[in-house]
Amino acid sequence: MIQKTSIGEKIMLMRKAEGLSRREMSEITGISANNLKNYEAIGRQIPGDYLALILENPRFEKYTLWLMTDKTAPAAGQVSPALSPDGQGKTTSRQSRPKAG
Repeated sequence: MIQKTSIGEKIMLMRKAEGLSRREMSEITGISANNLKNYEAIGRQIPGDYLALILENPRFEKYTLWLMTDKTAPAAGQVSPALSPDGQGKTTSRQSRPKAG
């Protein structure tokens, strides 16, 4: 069984992919660094209005589909942190190469 990533863990992945500290993300979103820590590390549930503050920010809106559904749509600009062209996360392709012959 595949374990789903929590919203808090996803927020942490987004933040790290963008190369931000909690303090920097706090300055961008208006959510305190302590609250971000509670969501990321402790797993406290994030209120919807705080989630909106993150996803309405142009820097993070590309992660909306992934954050909410675990899906991506690169052609529509909706990516996961590892696939973000702007983020600093490393990417690994899970696609197999076409077979010759």
